[in-house]
Amino acid sequence: MLDAGDPAAAVVNRSSLRLAFAAALQLLSARQRGALILRDVLGFSAAEAAEILGTTVASVNSALHRARTGVRGVHTDAEPMAAEQRAWVDRYMKAFLQADVEGLKRLLTEDVIMEMPPMLNWFTGPGNYGLFMEWVFRAAGTDWRLLAVAANGQHGFAAYRRVGDAYELHTLQLFTVTAEGISRTSVFQDSEVFASFGLVARLDPEEFPSAEAHSSGPAAGMY
Repeated sequence: MLDAGDPAAAVVNRSSLRLAFAAALQLLSARQRGALILRDVLGFSAAEAAEILGTTVASVNSALHRARTGVRGVHTDAEPMAAEQRAWVDRYMKAFLQADVEGLKRLLTEDVIMEMPPMLNWFTGPGNYGLFMEWVFRAAGTDWRLLAVAANGQHGFAAYRRVGDAYELHTLQLFTVTAEGISRTSVFQDSEVFASFGLVARLDPEEFPSAEAHSSGPAAGMY
């Protein structure tokens, strides 16, 4: 079964789940669809999947191979290369540091979703996304420092807001990027998630005097 204990892996698993279903609905046969979902999404063994589908292990493995080939083709077409993904997120970080809500919205896909697990809040579409970001900058201010991070191939950043004489850790944000722009933002405010990325609780303004993105050091690319 999927590992629910790793927050970074959970984000990637949700992305894989969406991709698998999209490909399954559009491209795969019923047997391929069943094999893919049972094996790669739900984590059943080949024997368990064969029993559920009323077929043989060899048949499940064959269907799974063909399904993965189909999904791989969709993945290649839908997602840009790592450098392109990083470029989209870098532009987002620049707009964030400038509290440029309109600039943020221009980087989003029309069906963008912002999620904040484990809360049930969802914001869909650039309009609602922008309204929420306007509230964030009103409530938390516009003086931020960002540390770039990466998790299982997804790029993102840790956001620190100015509180008194230091910058305090506010959120960790990871992005799903397509060729059309940012399609999903996953925002975390969980101390266990922060710890899994090795993020410090506070930044010294003297070490980060200017509003620009920085590498998070140990956390960058560690997952």
